[in-house]
Amino acid sequence: MTDSAAAEEHTVDRNDRLVILASSVGTVIEWYDFYLYGSLAAIITVQFFSGVNETTGYIFALMAFAAGFAVRPFGAVFFGRLGDLWGRKNTFLVTMLLMGLSTFVVGLLPSYAAIGVAAPAILIAMRLVQGLALGGEYGGAATYVAEHAPPGKRGFYTSFIQITATAGLMLSLLVILGVRTAVGEDAFKDWGWRIPFLVSILLLGVSLWIRLKLAESPAFARMKAEGKGSRTPLKDSFAKWPNLKLVLLALVGLTAGQAVVWYTGQFYALFFLEKTLKVDGPLANILIAVALLLATPFFVFWGWLSDKVGRKPIILVGCLLAALTYFPLFHALTGAANPQLAAATATAPVSVYADPADCALQFDPIGKTVFDSSCDLAKSWLAKAGVTYANIAAPAGSTAEVRIGDVVVTSFDGAALSRPDFAARKTEWEAGLGAALAAAGYPARADSALVNKPLVVAILFLLVMYVTMVYGPIAAALVEMFPTNIRYTSMSLPYHIGNGWFGGFLPTTAFAMVAATGNIYYGLWYPVVVALVTVVVGFLFIRDRKDVDIHD
Repeated sequence: MTDSAAAEEHTVDRNDRLVILASSVGTVIEWYDFYLYGSLAAIITVQFFSGVNETTGYIFALMAFAAGFAVRPFGAVFFGRLGDLWGRKNTFLVTMLLMGLSTFVVGLLPSYAAIGVAAPAILIAMRLVQGLALGGEYGGAATYVAEHAPPGKRGFYTSFIQITATAGLMLSLLVILGVRTAVGEDAFKDWGWRIPFLVSILLLGVSLWIRLKLAESPAFARMKAEGKGSRTPLKDSFAKWPNLKLVLLALVGLTAGQAVVWYTGQFYALFFLEKTLKVDGPLANILIAVALLLATPFFVFWGWLSDKVGRKPIILVGCLLAALTYFPLFHALTGAANPQLAAATATAPVSVYADPADCALQFDPIGKTVFDSSCDLAKSWLAKAGVTYANIAAPAGSTAEVRIGDVVVTSFDGAALSRPDFAARKTEWEAGLGAALAAAGYPARADSALVNKPLVVAILFLLVMYVTMVYGPIAAALVEMFPTNIRYTSMSLPYHIGNGWFGGFLPTTAFAMVAATGNIYYGLWYPVVVALVTVVVGFLFIRDRKDVDIHD
């Protein structure tokens, strides 16, 4: 019987449904645990990084978020090797246990105010455990489902795994929103933020119970029975050029672009709404959650369509559309979410007129630098306020000026002042700058009543639609590139380098780029360039393998 005939004859039976359900539910819980941190980045900043200035604290919080992504490739290598030696099912049971317990610990962790630097240190340690666990989870779940899927339906079957990342994010947002509503915003910022982390222990118990009902992957079981397993999956995956070449192509030609589109459309969009556009946290969560809910079915649609037309064209078109439209979409998002800010930016543009030698990068790697030059004072306040500004070079030795339309607010040099005098002068100066910006129409917060909610949801929906295009077929595409005996190891590494490094560092990199340049849209250059590189490399060098037999 041909593969196509087998596909037509096969229907989704009870065992298939259990495989998809158990793998998907467990992976949803892992993503829920992992993304709670990202969804609460603003509160995490206050709780665990309060010993530094606000801009640096937020970048540190995003770096701690990214730390979990940084170690994902190492988790992929470690657990991928175990999965190819020990089995798919056993390996992702271990990863789930590690993820659930480390998330629970974050919910119990004292804040910076209570135990000082030990708090962020332990927090980052838990993020590293989460990253290692997630590095082993995804490859196991995707491989397990794909090896159960009949020929011609791998894209459809694995698309349910692809839903899990967005579903986990959406679940985290809904739980956060529910707790915020139940306890109130003040209580939530004080202690209520811990509840979503603590709830994860219950979800862990449920998902472990479901996964224990599964048997091993038939492809892995057959491979073991025939004695064809690899004894050295790391060497066979990465020390032999034919397979290493496929790993590199999978990274640059598929997962790097897919990753930046994923994180821009979901996480960076949330950061942009809440941090840059100053939309109230609960409202931002609701808007993102609605867009995710509307777009989620398209993961399955694109997975199903990839069984018909191939994985490559859908993924690359998604990357290309994202790269071409990000700038206009985020400009439109500003106008819809904070129309007062958009209007003020157009009618009273802000510029910083300063001696370039007087200006430092608005990031403090040790967390204790005092920005006391006239230029640094101006830029640090504007970065914190989310105000776009242009940089204009002034003569050497000039005192920096903030120009708001025709209004000029002169900064001051605090280097020669005592600390108490500097603090008092800074408070007075910032109040004056804030008043000048307010008079020019710049809002301190987005007015929730003025947010064009349908338009914001429509823009977010389009951003998530790109996510569904690049992410829906990616698991099937990666599974089909590698042989069974080293599949778990080989596919996990490019996926987690792409998503862990290219994608996971996107919020941190983009926000630092914005803080450095003063342009709230400048960070978008990062995903645009990476997505375009993937389009070129993928088009030239990736071969679509939707019809290959993955059981060989």
